[in-house]
Amino acid sequence: MTHPSPELAAATALLAEEAERTRTGSGRLVLLRGATGTGRTTVLEAAAAQATTLGLRTLRARCSPADTPISFATVLQLLGPVPEFADLAVDGDERSTAAGLWRLLRAYADASPLLVSVDDVHLADAPSHRWLVEAARHIDRLPILLVVSERSQYDLDPPTPGFAHTLPPALVRTHTLAPLTPAAAAARVRDRFPDAPRSWVDDCVHAAAGSPLLLRALLDDLDTARHPEVPETTAALYPGAYPAAVRWWLDSAGPATTEVARALAVLEEDPGTGLPDNEVTPLLAELADADPTRVAGWLTAMTNFGLLTLGPDGRPHYPHPLLRDAVLAGVPATRRRTAHRAVAEAMLRQDAPAEAVARRLLSTGPVGAPWVPPLLQDAAAVALYEDRAEDAVGYLRRALEEPLTDHHRQRLLTELGSLEYAAPRSSAAIPRLAEAVRLPATPQNRVRAAVALGTALTGRGRTRKAVELLRSVDGELTGRPDLTRTLHTASVLLSDQDQEVRQELYRRLSETADRSPELVGTAGRALLVRHSASAGLTSAREAMRELRTLLAAPADPLTEPFLVGTAATVAQWADELDEAERLVDRGLAGQRPDLLHPMHQALINCRTDIAAARADFTRPAVVPESLAPTNAHAHLLVALVETGRTARAEELVAGLDLRDAADSWELNRFLYARGVVRAAAGDPAAALLDFLECGRRQAAREVVSPVVTPWRTAAAECRLALGRPLESIALAEEELRLARVWDTPRTVGRALRVLGTATGGRRGLELTEEAVRLLRDAGPAGTEPALALLALGRQLAAAGEAARARDCLREAAGLAERLGAVRLVELAEGSLREGGARSPRRRTGAASLTGSERRIAELAAEGRTNVEIAALLHLARRTVETHLTHTYRKLGIRRRADLRPALDQGPL
Repeated sequence: MTHPSPELAAATALLAEEAERTRTGSGRLVLLRGATGTGRTTVLEAAAAQATTLGLRTLRARCSPADTPISFATVLQLLGPVPEFADLAVDGDERSTAAGLWRLLRAYADASPLLVSVDDVHLADAPSHRWLVEAARHIDRLPILLVVSERSQYDLDPPTPGFAHTLPPALVRTHTLAPLTPAAAAARVRDRFPDAPRSWVDDCVHAAAGSPLLLRALLDDLDTARHPEVPETTAALYPGAYPAAVRWWLDSAGPATTEVARALAVLEEDPGTGLPDNEVTPLLAELADADPTRVAGWLTAMTNFGLLTLGPDGRPHYPHPLLRDAVLAGVPATRRRTAHRAVAEAMLRQDAPAEAVARRLLSTGPVGAPWVPPLLQDAAAVALYEDRAEDAVGYLRRALEEPLTDHHRQRLLTELGSLEYAAPRSSAAIPRLAEAVRLPATPQNRVRAAVALGTALTGRGRTRKAVELLRSVDGELTGRPDLTRTLHTASVLLSDQDQEVRQELYRRLSETADRSPELVGTAGRALLVRHSASAGLTSAREAMRELRTLLAAPADPLTEPFLVGTAATVAQWADELDEAERLVDRGLAGQRPDLLHPMHQALINCRTDIAAARADFTRPAVVPESLAPTNAHAHLLVALVETGRTARAEELVAGLDLRDAADSWELNRFLYARGVVRAAAGDPAAALLDFLECGRRQAAREVVSPVVTPWRTAAAECRLALGRPLESIALAEEELRLARVWDTPRTVGRALRVLGTATGGRRGLELTEEAVRLLRDAGPAGTEPALALLALGRQLAAAGEAARARDCLREAAGLAERLGAVRLVELAEGSLREGGARSPRRRTGAASLTGSERRIAELAAEGRTNVEIAALLHLARRTVETHLTHTYRKLGIRRRADLRPALDQGPL
């Protein structure tokens, strides 16, 4: 059963009381006032039914705009159907006609108490309206209950005087119908849909906005099976009673109110208008050509009524998207665009944030004003700063719709194409960048566009095409050696993705450096240093000396990223990890996300390499989105193996298809990592094939140094596992020779360890002991110290030196545990058990921290920031972060605030 709302129940009770009074012979005027849809007609119908039970005869009329031109149309509705008044005729004399009608009404009342019900009296024709007012003035001594409903709603057009404005208050009882309360509306929804979830009921209540009319229409349209959620668009309800009810409400309010309501709905299409409160009302008035004072009043009245609600910004909003969409249904697209443009211009006048104005411009279509493109580009810059590249792309695409000069369009296409290239499955980037290269531009902007397009082409496996493009642009630059150097340097860096192109360009770069060094520049010389390092032709010390000299020299702004990124890569190879990290940070800080550059991904890869060199296994294992094998895939595979998740690594390997993979250095790195996975899974034969193929491909690229990928020692371990020690020794000796050229503890120590294991006997033990000594005194060396100690412990155990073996194995387990290298911990503990020793009790808590970790943790517990700690200890910020990550894991905490209690706790 439907619960009557308290509002309607009060009105019905009032009419019942007045009907009883009428039976005693004392008449009254009851004026029912209310906004459209509040149930005035429903109350009148209930009053008529109630009057019949009380013995009152009922005369009823419902006014409409169509009757307005007909004199006494409303009175004829009241009296015409009554048999006693069948001969009623209306002549041209209003006074005499009114008197006759009054006499007839009195005669009818003499026969029986009478209920006279007039709905929507504000629509009555003028003679009927005057007659009813005059009748109300004299019915207090007659058994007549005159019940009149009148629409009372704040509209933009000022209202005409109300029905009772000339009557003495004693003759009138006025009752104003209020909107449905949320509780009453929810009860009505529950009556229709008892099993509906609370959120669905709440959405219905909001969409009805306190109007019984809208709620009834909405519930007629909805079905919980067909609409598990209340839709936000009227298209889902088509044709729908609800949108029809909204249209009727707007028609009742008049054209001026309708225009303001629709203008507000247009504003609501982007809730974040960015406009101050005092600007919204004038803007609505301007859009609707309405009186600002009346607009302000309408907003207040509709908020009080419930059709609008105050949002978090303190301004009125439609309470549900469905209501806003229904109001918008009659607004043409051109009108919406005009409104959005007016909003944007008003926001601009108020110095609103650029992005707020830009969001509005997305809905305007071309404006043609000179301020629009720069503002959209400013908004894109803000979005990029906040890592919202998708929003930035939207703003730049919109900017392209505006009239632009060729130069401006060229710059815009370069920025947009660069951003679109980074989007997954984007196909628009290369055509946009190609158009940017073709358009007229300054030489510098031509070079930027060409480098961006070359980077995109290379990323799609078209390296030779990219190099040819850069060469063609180079041919158009005369008298600009700085730009020529930029193109040459970019070509060399991009050539890393294709071995044939790489050999050709490095040979040309080397010849140019010998013949005309000024044409190479600092970035080109840095690339030659990197090439010498990877070719096994220079030491780490010499390479870093040359690069530091180049970094100290003035650099062209366009080539500086190449210099910094190349130096970062070589510093990482040289185990100068803190310096490498600072260079990566510097390089990335100089990169523009809206300008595609080949060094950007190189710097990202270098950062990944640095983390791997630190053996930072504490980061979550995030699978790269790329379906092609990448450097990130390679490091992830190694990290999974080292942390004891070999099965997960095998799953990842199985999910990648190498048949269409580009012949790049990243594929070589992946082959090495796949070999690591296969070796850990107990398949040294398959692993050996991967390591040898990696080596073959690297040799074809003139990359022989183990600092890039130590495939020889990995292959040597596989050959040893397959019972081929002589081949293993040959590979290890070659790697040791090359490692001594580069001469860093990590590379030399690794080669010594593997050669010692393959050689065996006393000589092998000496080589392994040398590896341990070298790595113990070294700086960052990842897992190599633990691996060397593990190898030495096993060799000592085989030689019968059990005590020394246990010490080495326990030290290896401790080092591996601090790194989170689960696989190495298990190998060391397994070797201890084989030698009859108990596995060491793993240290946890504060006792497990290294000296560096303890120092950093103490400073952090004192409240120092990571930047402050890095400055105090002369470390890179990333080093501090890594140590703290290890510390949190060991202490079993997640927050900085938990450091002090955990450090003060005793050994566990």
